[in-house]
Amino acid sequence: MKRDLYFSKPLINATGLLGFAPDSRNGIPLDSFGAFVTNPLSLRPRLPAAHPAVIEYPGGFLLHTGLPNPGFNAALKKYSAKWKRADLPIIVHLMADRPEETQRMVRELENVENVMAVQLGFAPLLADDIILLTLEMCLGEMPLIFALPHEQILTLGPRLVGNGAEAVSLAAPRGAVYDKAGNLVTGRLFGRSLFPRALDVARSAAMSGLPIIGSGGVWTDADAESMLKAGAIAVETDARLWVPKEAAG
Repeated sequence: MKRDLYFSKPLINATGLLGFAPDSRNGIPLDSFGAFVTNPLSLRPRLPAAHPAVIEYPGGFLLHTGLPNPGFNAALKKYSAKWKRADLPIIVHLMADRPEETQRMVRELENVENVMAVQLGFAPLLADDIILLTLEMCLGEMPLIFALPHEQILTLGPRLVGNGAEAVSLAAPRGAVYDKAGNLVTGRLFGRSLFPRALDVARSAAMSGLPIIGSGGVWTDADAESMLKAGAIAVETDARLWVPKEAAG
């Protein structure tokens, strides 16, 4: 029987910000959150990028990490007990570029206590057919959230939800910035400048009937409220979590 996707509180963290399990030692209070989203996990271990980078630009920054993680099986051994004991339900974010591997991981997570949903992220420019096949292969008990770039939310999102996905979320947009050495670096974009565009996409998605999780530049309580007012079922906050509250305004 398929489980329901329900947020007791509408605020959650975006993937890649707070590690693989809730940890009170990082000094970030999670009492206002409705769920905890893990860092991205792949079936096999991934090393950090050869040249990881954080590059600021007006209104935000670009982050290039290579999405390092211990691999799915090692993560289960290390974190499943922490997930079970956590005060918040867990949403496990999976790198879902290979449907067969993703199916295997989702099936295993169906038996892990306190995992409320799986969020699936995809490589840039992955074909719609592969994403739809992933949905078909992974449907089961576990609610599936598809993290999509802005360009695919309104085109692919309705097909995914119509075929059984529980929700779609706004993936961090990608971009390119030159570093101080003159090298072009690509990566995920974060920062307050993303908010107006993200809010517009979330509003359009909600107006079309999509269960959308808003994300991108959510920096203040007012930003989160604006996302909810626009029709989002929940709101992900990202780089705001790295900044002292007084500095965030």
